[in-house]
Amino acid sequence: MARDLVGAQGFYGAVLGWDFRPTSLGDGVSVAFQNGAPVAGIGALAGSLGMPVTWTPYFAVEDADVTAGRIRERGATMSVGPLPFGTGRAGLAADPAGAVFGFWQGRVIPDWTVGHHSAPAWLELRTRDAFAAAIFYGEVLDWAGEPKGCCTVSYEHDHVVLRHGRDAVARISGGAVDEDPDPQVRPRWHVHFRVPDLEAAVEAATRMGGRTASPVGSSSSSRWVVLADTEGALFTVVAPQDSSR
Repeated sequence: MARDLVGAQGFYGAVLGWDFRPTSLGDGVSVAFQNGAPVAGIGALAGSLGMPVTWTPYFAVEDADVTAGRIRERGATMSVGPLPFGTGRAGLAADPAGAVFGFWQGRVIPDWTVGHHSAPAWLELRTRDAFAAAIFYGEVLDWAGEPKGCCTVSYEHDHVVLRHGRDAVARISGGAVDEDPDPQVRPRWHVHFRVPDLEAAVEAATRMGGRTASPVGSSSSSRWVVLADTEGALFTVVAPQDSSR
């Protein structure tokens, strides 16, 4: 969600190479495409809403009302909805630790799947208690439930990992996350987008009025950095290790 939809399209087009197309939801919502495949959605925030400009993951569910009921039963907060939205119904919630997420009941674009092609590389929840979070999301979103084979949840290298088929789509990391107003410190979902060249993405973000919000991290296979767009929304870009200059 962005306050300046046109400005957001310009920023992400320059940094991530996206182009944008209108939707049946009106002028306030557009879908980002990369190489012809849908990647993400950007919506315009109404000026009267006190919502922050941020990236939020939406998880597909079979029944939005059932999901909302599960959220409330487990001591979490329903912030919005479920409400009719386009061809389906959507809701926005905060888990017991305060991390915000959305859910969607309705038709899902087949290519719009985290973990492969041009879609987000993965989602990561950084929270205090990874095990408790995994139980909450597993029960609320029916991970590893019906239909059988939909998802698998495993504990790998101190992280809880959710896989859809062979693709790792989400990771839950626990640790010493303090009660801090800094959005990088409090529990939240982080969205990771692939880029071919990390330095080029950083240069484009800076040129367009954004900034880096973390040091560059690295592993044996990739390098990544957290960026903030012109309105402060945080996202992570990740590139192959051999793309370094």
